[in-house]
Amino acid sequence: MRIARCTVDDGPPRYGEVVSDTVHMLTGDPYGPAPDPRPLARTGDALPLGAVRLLAPIPPTAKIIGVGRNYAAHAAELGNELPTTPLLFFKPYTAVTHPGAPIELPGFSSDIHHEAELAVVIGTRCKHVRAADARAAVLGYTAANDLTARDVQRTDGQFTRSKGFDTACPLGPWIDTDLDPRSLRIRARVDGVIRQDGRTDQMVLGIDALIAHISAAFTLLPGDVILTGTPAGVGPVAPGQTVEVDIEGLGVLTNPVTAPRPARPRGWQVSR
Repeated sequence: MRIARCTVDDGPPRYGEVVSDTVHMLTGDPYGPAPDPRPLARTGDALPLGAVRLLAPIPPTAKIIGVGRNYAAHAAELGNELPTTPLLFFKPYTAVTHPGAPIELPGFSSDIHHEAELAVVIGTRCKHVRAADARAAVLGYTAANDLTARDVQRTDGQFTRSKGFDTACPLGPWIDTDLDPRSLRIRARVDGVIRQDGRTDQMVLGIDALIAHISAAFTLLPGDVILTGTPAGVGPVAPGQTVEVDIEGLGVLTNPVTAPRPARPRGWQVSR
């Protein structure tokens, strides 16, 4: 099942099942109420895929947990050693952007890199999950672009600004609940030119081990996302370019890149 979050005529977000070029609207909510999601069922309404606007397929309550240096060749290309334990970081929900929506480069960086990744979407509230049980916690998988301000990453020494700026986490185009994630081809294209070309079986730590490690620290909730790392080939993007993350069997996440918007400082307002 491919679950899309979408809007029709700029109405409220809805969920639909994507079958070929048709979106079958659904009742229910794949993420709530916690801890048990309501069952999904078709309403009987269907629209052409081109008649809806796809949204990032996670709820606005989600947390995004990234895993750094989980592909040995990517760590090597940046001159980094492999971590002895998974290197984790957060992206705020304000970093999430929709399929087709612009990646707005921040004014504080001159070296923004694309990072194509397979994203795991959690389907149930869980804590201290054993690796052997990890797949039961997964709703499905989607594509992600873990954009990184490489210059800021170097100077700050940690990842908050470099990976958490607005629009730094495109997600989509939908969630595939039936995908086998063990050996999928992941590619990043910039203006149609392949930059990254790897496979998920090149991960240092697989998805089950990552879920076990992460859930030992954080309670995972329906809709939370784990970014599983990026293969080698990361590189800069510039205004006017288009970035595609293409994951075998899942689909293509496409986003244009735009220049920073002029800053419009606003005075602080103090509540009285």
